[in-house]
Amino acid sequence: MKNLILIRHGKSNWDVPFKDIDRPLDKRGMQDAHLVSSNIADAIPKTYILWSSTAKRAADTALIFSQNLLAPIDSIVFKPDLYTFDDNQLEKIIKSCDDSFESLILFGHNGAITDFVNKFGDVFIDNVPTTGFVSLQFDTDCWKKINNGRTKKIITPKDLKKESVSK
Repeated sequence: MKNLILIRHGKSNWDVPFKDIDRPLDKRGMQDAHLVSSNIADAIPKTYILWSSTAKRAADTALIFSQNLLAPIDSIVFKPDLYTFDDNQLEKIIKSCDDSFESLILFGHNGAITDFVNKFGDVFIDNVPTTGFVSLQFDTDCWKKINNGRTKKIITPKDLKKESVSK
């Protein structure tokens, strides 16, 4: 069994004149990353590997999640190839994961994430929002052979904010 958790980076700041890869999270992006990462304990496997795009907004999102999951920051593997918006490239990277790892948590970008979860999951998602969390499970022991996965959990900041208002 292979478990894949895809997390889209938090909302980024467009008000600063940075190159796209250097754009930081904005205030809401930081708040949403803390909110989601503080509400996923039951959806996280016991052991996993963390991969992140090298884009600042994705890396910062990964750092916040790592902190709240009590995972060592130096356990995050920053992969330049994850700075992609193409689901085929994302698929290629995920399928390169070493089979000794049962679970992978990946921080990346849209449209790659939305397109990937719609191609490999069994629940259609119109758009994975910023800081959106999607957990997929595959009935295989080989990352290269993942296909037709089951969408196990979808968590969005908007849904968590609705829950806290209704309580």
